[in-house]
Order: sequence, then C-alpha cells, then structure tokens
Amino acid sequence: MGCKFEIGYFCFMEIEQLLRYLLPQEIFEYFDLVGIKEVGTNQLELSLDEKPIKPIVHSGKELVLYGFDEAVRIQDFPIRERSVYFIVRRRKWRDKDTGKIYSTRWDLIANGTSYTKEFAAFLKELFG
Repeated sequence: MGCKFEIGYFCFMEIEQLLRYLLPQEIFEYFDLVGIKEVGTNQLELSLDEKPIKPIVHSGKELVLYGFDEAVRIQDFPIRERSVYFIVRRRKWRDKDTGKIYSTRWDLIANGTSYTKEFAAFLKELFG
C-alpha cells in the first residue's frame, strides 16, 4: 500500500484505516477522506469528497463531472474530548444533452439537525 501523504509519524492511509473503526461505515463507502485538520485544541475536522460514482437514478443519461456542491458541516461523536466534524462535498454531474445539473442525496444527517443520525439518536436517548 502506498502512502497518500504523511501526518507526523503516521501515513494518511494508516489513519484512514483506524478511522474506519470509529466513523460511520457509509462515510467510507461513498466518500474519500481527503484531509484531517485540528482546529484549536478541541476540534477535529475530517474533509470528505464524494467518490466519482454516477447517480444511479440517472443512469440512462450521459453525465459528466461538474465540480462539487458547497461543503456541508456535519457533527459526529467526539473523539478524546475533541468535537468531530465532517466537512462533506457532494459531486455535481451535468447532463451532456440538457445541461441540467444532478447530485446524489445521501441520508447522513438526522432530520432538522447537523448531526449524524447515530450521534443524534445517542443524544436523544441521553437527553430525551
């Protein structure tokens, strides 16, 4: 396995493998981890870009990559007293024939929140 880049003594690939045990599985099914940033002393931001997989519901159309939607910030479970946020960018696709723009909707957050579904369920159980 090659190393994308190094963070301190660790290879980014090793960190990504470790995070697979800590983060929701769908994150790694549909997104690539492209960056890790520590903000201050109590916050961790994980930047995620949607993998270039064409939206299935539009499989009959000739779609081409067309950049990314604006990033969305999603809060997940804290790790070692650090708040964890996913900075998620979904891909945009353009229909070659009509010029219409499409993107995939992912069910990552709980309704009416900016929390992952699992974190929101945990908080609801804890605080009612």
